[in-house]
Amino acid sequence: QVQLVESGGGLVQPGGSLRLSCAASGVTLDYYVIGWFRQAPGKEREGVSYISSRNGITYYADSAKGRFTISRDNAKNTVFLQMNSLKPEDTAVYYCATRLGVVGTAQRLGPRFFDSWGQGTQVTVSS
Repeated sequence: QVQLVESGGGLVQPGGSLRLSCAASGVTLDYYVIGWFRQAPGKEREGVSYISSRNGITYYADSAKGRFTISRDNAKNTVFLQMNSLKPEDTAVYYCATRLGVVGTAQRLGPRFFDSWGQGTQVTVSS
C-alpha cells in the first residue's frame, strides 16, 4: 500500500521559492505516475504537475509553466516540486498523489486518475 508524506510548505513572500517533497513508502515510484495538486479555500482541487516515472514524461498546468519544476530522487523514493516566483494566488494546500502505470503523452489528468493521496502541506504566499 502506498503511503505518501508531503513536506516543505510554509509562508513565503511573493517572488520567493519553496521546494515541496513527497516521500513515498510501501512501493517504488519507478512504476508510478506522481502528481501534485493544490486546493485553495472554496475552490476545486486542481492539477499542478505530474511525472510519469517509467518514461519521464512531465506535465505542467499553465499556471505552473516556467515557474515550477517537478523532479524525482530515485534513491530517496521522493518527488519534488520546486516552486519559484511564487504569487499570492499560489496559496493553497498542496497534495501529492500517485497511480500505478505510465502516461504516454503529456495531457491534463484530473484528480480521479490518481488513487493514493498524501495529507497535504500548506503553502501561503503573502507579504
